[in-house]
Amino acid sequence: MRRLFPVTDLTPADDEGEWPLDALADAYAYPEQDGPWLRANMVSTLDGAAQHDGRSQPISCESDMRVFGTLRGLADVIVVGAETVRMEGYRPARAREAFAARRAAAGQGPAPAIAVVSGSLDLDFSLPLFTAPLVPTIVLTGAGAPPGRITEACTVGADVVIAGEGSRVDPARAVRELASRGFRRLLTEGGPRLLGQFVAAGVLDEICLTLSPMLTAGDAQRIAGGPSVAVPERFVLASLLEEAGFLFTRYRQG
Repeated sequence: MRRLFPVTDLTPADDEGEWPLDALADAYAYPEQDGPWLRANMVSTLDGAAQHDGRSQPISCESDMRVFGTLRGLADVIVVGAETVRMEGYRPARAREAFAARRAAAGQGPAPAIAVVSGSLDLDFSLPLFTAPLVPTIVLTGAGAPPGRITEACTVGADVVIAGEGSRVDPARAVRELASRGFRRLLTEGGPRLLGQFVAAGVLDEICLTLSPMLTAGDAQRIAGGPSVAVPERFVLASLLEEAGFLFTRYRQG
């Protein structure tokens, strides 16, 4: 892996060209600030596909998974949509020794919490994500969610957070509710509909986008879906890494 931007003479790579996890963690460190910082991590092919056969893994690579793991290792909470939980087979985040000291120094728990966004609560609460997490899984839902499903979620130990009216979760309110519980370093892994909602609400601070050197054609989703914004919001390039044709970009709000 090599750094293309910002330009520097320093390289943290070892003899095989692989960056140590500490170096990746430094490169992707959250900014120091009092309020929440919402970061997205997505992967896209050259022709804009965010997935292949419904999953992102086929368009990813080993280095992308190292970045993926690093971003998780830095986050307080991982925010994800219900459909992505179902399609990607989400499991609880695990504690990783490589990030233990860094997390302890930052006052974080051993692993990030998973926060699932679901207005209908159409979730399988018997899955390990809900029954055996290292940190209790959070369910973000609306005030009109089915009471029986709320009870079921609470019964298995999930932390149900009301973040909207009716069956809709308000993206800005979800960020505020998580921040009020001490989750300031937020990471969303989509899916596209959830990311689109964060974009439309104007609450996305940063996006880490891996550009995969692949073409898929077809009608796969883009990284963000839903209604378009009235005026495109411009982001500023913060860093750019490359390995084996994969580009690891990092953009922040301008």
